[in-house]
Amino acid sequence: MQRIPARTFQDLIVWQKAHGFVLAAYKVSKKFPRDETYGLTSQFRRAAVSIAANIVEGFKKKGQHDKARFLNIAQGH
Repeated sequence: MQRIPARTFQDLIVWQKAHGFVLAAYKVSKKFPRDETYGLTSQFRRAAVSIAANIVEGFKKKGQHDKARFLNIAQGH
């Protein structure tokens, strides 16, 4: 089976999964204690969003080195 190259970042399965994780992170973190709004809740949400954002950023890069750097950052979260 031949794979069709992704035209947009939304075509990437890894981005789709990362986006799903963001939605799940927001849903779960709604149940965190209110006094964690600016602590754990904020940090958890920002980390989840950062994964998807770095995948998007890497997708836009032309060079393989730059692509790999952003994908590696996303993987580290």
